[in-house]
Amino acid sequence: MDKSLPKTTSVTVADVARRAGVSKATAARVLGGYGTVSDRVREAVTAAARSLDYRPNELARSMTTGRSGTIGVVVGDIENPFFSLAVRGITDIARQAGFTVILINSGEDVTAEKAAIRTLLAKRVDGLIVSPAKENDVDHLREAIRSGLPLALLDRCGDALDVDTVIADDQNAAESITRQLIALGHHRIAYLTACDTSNHVFRTLADIDTGSVRRRIEGFFRAGQEAGLPAMSDWVRVGATTPDATHRIVRTLLQADNRPSAIIASDSVIGLEVFKTCRAIGLVIPDDLSLVSFHDADWTSVTSPPVTVIRQPVYQLGEAAAKLLMERLNGNRTAARNVVLQTEIVARASIARAR
Repeated sequence: MDKSLPKTTSVTVADVARRAGVSKATAARVLGGYGTVSDRVREAVTAAARSLDYRPNELARSMTTGRSGTIGVVVGDIENPFFSLAVRGITDIARQAGFTVILINSGEDVTAEKAAIRTLLAKRVDGLIVSPAKENDVDHLREAIRSGLPLALLDRCGDALDVDTVIADDQNAAESITRQLIALGHHRIAYLTACDTSNHVFRTLADIDTGSVRRRIEGFFRAGQEAGLPAMSDWVRVGATTPDATHRIVRTLLQADNRPSAIIASDSVIGLEVFKTCRAIGLVIPDDLSLVSFHDADWTSVTSPPVTVIRQPVYQLGEAAAKLLMERLNGNRTAARNVVLQTEIVARASIARAR
């Protein structure tokens, strides 16, 4: 804190402006994150604010700018490392732009998601980033858009909403890894997801409300059809929503007479339970079962054997969604944008030629 100011005196925008040698209006633009200034002026104001230990008066700023300085983020499962890392990308970009993130976990439940959106609207957030639990149940998001609130979708998109979206190239990733498994002689490949149906049985792609998972299953089907494998839909298992549920599904699969020779886990939480269940029932990876997991979680590289994964640019997904939202908050009025980030297959030791 500058010693020239009494310690009981709050540092104001005018103080920062004087130190930087700019007008109060220019300093306010830099400190408020709106309008346009040169890089030289921005650096001068930022340095002055830092040297004076400037702290914005959020109430005054919201009354002046009409903004709360917050954005709301709603994700499906904050305990899932995928969402944790994506939120880190969001918060890093938001903080750089002077925004605070209010994070709410929906538990992949659309009712909880609707309540979260109501809460965030009541708190007058300036924008939203959401991973919708159900892409066919988004009236609550339409309401937010009609109110003028900028919205970006993370990891999930659909035709129902004309908003900015950021997704990974899930379909091609699933198709590529399925094709690799088929080339290794695997004809009984199971795909396991937390998405569920009323009777816990997969019938058609229309059963899957989560777009990222639906795209992966589409890629899984396409590779199987290309290879002439019959009834790929019979190998999709839904309802892996908890460790216990996943354990039951995997145990049933692997103790069947016609058990799969490979499993693709739709996320790393499921992948870990598949790995643990194999150990529990005495199956060896990859001798008895080949395993692939979406998301390069930390545990996948330190197990024995380490697990082959689809590495998604998770942090970058969060970054990109936040950048799109910041651009909207800064006045961008262009057509909705759909950003698709590339994935990568990281080959380790958990897949082998089928017996």
